Amino acid sequence: MTLQPSGTLAIGDAQLEYRMIGPTPDKAPTIVMLHEGLGSVGLWGDFPDKLQAATGAGVFVYSRAGYGNSSPAQLPRRPDYMHVEALDVLPKLLGAIGFRRGLLLGHSDGASIATIYAGGIQDHRVRGLMLIAPHFVVEDISIQSIAKIKDTYATTDLKTRLARWHKDVDNAFLGWNDAWLDPQFRDWDISESLAYVRVPVEIIQGADDQYGTLRQVEIAQAECYCPVDTTIIPGAGHSPHREAPEAALKAVADFANRLLSLHGEGALERAA
Repeated sequence: MTLQPSGTLAIGDAQLEYRMIGPTPDKAPTIVMLHEGLGSVGLWGDFPDKLQAATGAGVFVYSRAGYGNSSPAQLPRRPDYMHVEALDVLPKLLGAIGFRRGLLLGHSDGASIATIYAGGIQDHRVRGLMLIAPHFVVEDISIQSIAKIKDTYATTDLKTRLARWHKDVDNAFLGWNDAWLDPQFRDWDISESLAYVRVPVEIIQGADDQYGTLRQVEIAQAECYCPVDTTIIPGAGHSPHREAPEAALKAVADFANRLLSLHGEGALERAA
């Protein structure tokens, strides 16, 4: 198929909103971006555009079901919802866009989904992972912050502010928040997936992340057999690409350019 600059893709029973910047996946290596637990195409802001300009790669951004202008998700989400996204939805999406070579860039939930995909599906087309504020295990700080934002959602104008990014705000917020606060979710642990990742990994972590600690980085360094580069950004919280955009962009773009250009991992003629 020929991708338009923006539109929707039919993936399973869902219509997923997407945006494509730069060359399409059949013409150049592509960076596929997976958003956070309350993210969407729009909430990435101009970061995808700046990443495309800094790398020359195509950049594909999409909203998962329940987010942005995509169709709603069925609630409540199960504790394994990120595995479903990684092992069922993402393979279909990559096939639908004609993905031939490139990288996965995920933020928070999106970083976890990218990790599960790379560890669970040995996809030779994916040549590296860029993980912003990833979660590999559930920490107390994560649950405390997610419980706190539930109160904020109920008592402040947060719902109104989120409506800028999601057409069904309750579906987006409750789908994420209720899943993380489900007592069964405390046992969620994808550290085993890291042992099966066979491509280089870049982790970008805010030093003041309110949803996770440097334990997540330490787990990746301990479990991965592949190279793990780490960039800790002082003063940044859970969204360094918004809070310290220049530092985050440099870390991501340098890693992408090193793999795709210097190491030749973006060469489409090497892709099947």
